[in-house]
Amino acid sequence: MENSSQEIQEMSIKSLESTYNKLSTAYQSMTEKGSNTTLVQKRRNAVKMGLESLREAWQTGDFSYGEEAVSASKEILQGLLPAIEKQIEKAKEGSSQKTLNERRLAALKLAIESLEKRLT
Repeated sequence: MENSSQEIQEMSIKSLESTYNKLSTAYQSMTEKGSNTTLVQKRRNAVKMGLESLREAWQTGDFSYGEEAVSASKEILQGLLPAIEKQIEKAKEGSSQKTLNERRLAALKLAIESLEKRLT
């Protein structure tokens, strides 16, 4: 993780920012409709924590979460991986959707690794 190139770092941060924004939009939309937002809220918060962990490790930033929150977020992010892997398998080779999900998968794996290091 520490030896990730500048390009990978930038793409990972952009990917997680995009994922966070997507989840925030979904949360807002679901709230307005009166839908249950628990799952989206947990995922959004986990992505935010992963993003902040990477920013603090690679750039400058503040990371002040407790061990329990870090552990819970790591588990939530790990739970997202199988669905993204399936989306990658289904996507056509060279499609923008495949590229987006490959970057998202790589970014989530780096975020998980970053969170794991905070637990040791």
